[in-house]
Amino acid sequence: MEKIALISGNGNLPIICARAAKKTGAYIVVIAIKEEADKQLTDIADKIYWISVGQFKTLIGILKKEEIKKAIMVGQIKHKLLFSQIELDLELTKLLFSLKDKKTDTILGAIAERITQLGIEMLDSSTFIKDHLAPSGVLTAKVPSKAQNEDIEFGLKIAKQIAGLDIGQTVVVKDKVVLSVEAIEGTDEAIRRANYYCHGNAVVVKVSKPNQDMRFDIPLIGLKTIETLIQEKVAVLAIEAGKTLFLDKDLVLALANKNNIIIIAK
Repeated sequence: MEKIALISGNGNLPIICARAAKKTGAYIVVIAIKEEADKQLTDIADKIYWISVGQFKTLIGILKKEEIKKAIMVGQIKHKLLFSQIELDLELTKLLFSLKDKKTDTILGAIAERITQLGIEMLDSSTFIKDHLAPSGVLTAKVPSKAQNEDIEFGLKIAKQIAGLDIGQTVVVKDKVVLSVEAIEGTDEAIRRANYYCHGNAVVVKVSKPNQDMRFDIPLIGLKTIETLIQEKVAVLAIEAGKTLFLDKDLVLALANKNNIIIIAK
């Protein structure tokens, strides 16, 4: 039986991934970040360890102890946690100090590289859940207007540029005006901030990075996303086909149709 370590951040994605991995017959060792991960993982994992986001030496020790050969990082770990009052162990402090910058990709890439140095293969985050990647096309009953299509194309160009700089992966636009750019606060807060200026009917564009490392930080939408879109009266959500994980798709699309929200994957 193949043993796989699942390093879990927040949300439903680690739960979905763990269940899907177990269906392949794998033995799943979950290393759950206690500030982020869902307690439901305890009932799914074959074995589970709970550690703080700052305990990198402990994580490495678990991987060695369990003789892990394959690992997967799934679920968001909020970037801002590293700048909070959480204590970072010496191993993580040294790693962060060695980096050229503290961008998300730089940090996660360094962590992945350190794990790889142990002889562990870091799997693509979508390995067990390819069926959750967004298909191409207009996914809702309502289609974008000419003006909305122009905003989508405008937003895609801007979003790709900020994603390439590892600032964020989402922009909110209306009438070819950028209302907000996602940074450390996350997608939902960027949408709320934009609505302060436009009071509804904005176009939200969420993309992958130009050289997206599929081992981590894959764009994701789900129930939380649609709830924010409804609350902020967003008109259109545009995502990238094949590079965005779409959770609870049927329910999200039903809610989008009910609230006249357009979802399109380009």
